[in-house]
Amino acid sequence: MNSTNSDRALVLRGGRVIDPASGRDESADVLVRDGRIERIGPGIEGGDAEVIRADACLVVPGLIDPHVHLREPGQTHKEDIESGTLAAAAGGFTSVCCMPNTSPAIDNPEVIGRIRDRAAESGSSRVFCVSCGTVGRLGSEIADIAGCAAAGSVGISDDGDAVANPQMMRRVLEQCAEHDRVFMQHAQDPAMTAGSVMHEGVVSRRLGLIGWPREAEESIVARDIGLARETGAAYHVQHISSAGTVDLIRSARGEGLPVSGEASPHHLLLTDEAIVRMGAAAKMNPPLRTWDDVLALRHGVADGTITVLATDHAPHTPDEKNRPMAGAAFGIIGLEIALALYAEALVHTGLVSWERMIALMTIEPARLCGLHRAGFGMLSEGGPADVTVIDPDSEWVISESDLKGKSVNTPFIGTAVRGRAVATIMDGRLTHRHEPDAVSAG
Repeated sequence: MNSTNSDRALVLRGGRVIDPASGRDESADVLVRDGRIERIGPGIEGGDAEVIRADACLVVPGLIDPHVHLREPGQTHKEDIESGTLAAAAGGFTSVCCMPNTSPAIDNPEVIGRIRDRAAESGSSRVFCVSCGTVGRLGSEIADIAGCAAAGSVGISDDGDAVANPQMMRRVLEQCAEHDRVFMQHAQDPAMTAGSVMHEGVVSRRLGLIGWPREAEESIVARDIGLARETGAAYHVQHISSAGTVDLIRSARGEGLPVSGEASPHHLLLTDEAIVRMGAAAKMNPPLRTWDDVLALRHGVADGTITVLATDHAPHTPDEKNRPMAGAAFGIIGLEIALALYAEALVHTGLVSWERMIALMTIEPARLCGLHRAGFGMLSEGGPADVTVIDPDSEWVISESDLKGKSVNTPFIGTAVRGRAVATIMDGRLTHRHEPDAVSAG
């Protein structure tokens, strides 16, 4: 694995240690040795361990992103496992779950094995695969869900497309339930979105662009909740964009159904008006919607309806984004800057505490994907030494120099933010360090 240091022991000294899984929130030191957390407590003497000062910083479990596109195999001109995990480490992420819309698609154990080997060879974060529900993500033949689960797939999805056929969706959910894997739905009815480039509303009509109605998302979610109720499968809605979807998930969770959802930075901060200012730089799938939708998502996070934050990191080349709206690619990158953007939308607005936001980025996605069973998403003595150090008061302006991946497609360049990952430790190795912020050796 890529690393900026040897496998020496480390002492993180003087930080505020927050572990949402156990409820720990105290000033303490953390001793890391041989890839494990050896001790958490005050006044730790680490012998010859390297000391990293974490005064005024938060020391938290390594961040987990359950929704990224690493573009390998097949589109490595946009991103690959090495560059994507460098971006992840720079953002404080020690684990990412890569989506299966690659070429070839992640629909069999062999592709999962190749990705696992590549990550072990050149990754700066852990990489877990989400495999397909249908062969090639084509919706016509069920994939080898059993084989992929046995090979290490942590979730099932045809991300980039919905499983549109309800009978096929039922079969996929039955397999997910049998093999204890969550299904992650890209909720988009293709019959309602042909040619669409942005939210259907006042702005799309003003610009003369084909609109993408909320119902295209909500109808799939409503259908799937019914199927989840019947099959008992765990069901997760990716990158929620609509207030109506938040309501559907809230109702399902009120029934006690195993239904969850995620919010991405752009849907918590931007509206369809961004298309007027930024053009295709703000072209997303699902699209940016209205301020009412933004507020609904934020309040869905605050009241516990939305339990996971996920970037939907989607790298594209400048040529793919710098086209007229109809032909430009959907999506933006997010790994390096997500932490600060989440803080802007949720913490600095007073909606949630840092502790809760950290839970949404650690133990909650770990539980979603079953990673908590191996100790990920938490800080515990004897557990994996995946740790992120955050300076919550670091003020900075996002620039291209902060982006470590191959692509720079984000509308947030030039945005002033507060809060930053200043050290990332994965498997006991320091994979990222930001200088000269609050964390320094000595």
